[in-house]
Amino acid sequence: MLITTTPQVEGKKITRYIGLVSGETIIGANFFRDIFAGLRDIVGGRSGSYEKVLREAKETAVYEMQQYAASLGANAVVGVDLDYETVGSGGSMLMVTASGTAVVIE
Repeated sequence: MLITTTPQVEGKKITRYIGLVSGETIIGANFFRDIFAGLRDIVGGRSGSYEKVLREAKETAVYEMQQYAASLGANAVVGVDLDYETVGSGGSMLMVTASGTAVVIE
């Protein structure tokens, strides 16, 4: 299945618009990961553990969106948008949402 942030697919014709599809995931932050990320913030550098969690959350949300689109008969999702938001008490959890328009392309 083709997933794209653009509203069309160059060289392909959209033959049917199915509708809005989305996938969501919420991931809790790990206490030890927070401590080590805090230390890394103090001494500088990137927080590889948080980057890995963000990547996994994004991949899960996109996969769920793709599965939903496929169940509706789509072979592509166009206009994909990713949103990241902290939720929970003190922003202790990360929510990632992927949404787009399920379509059939030729």
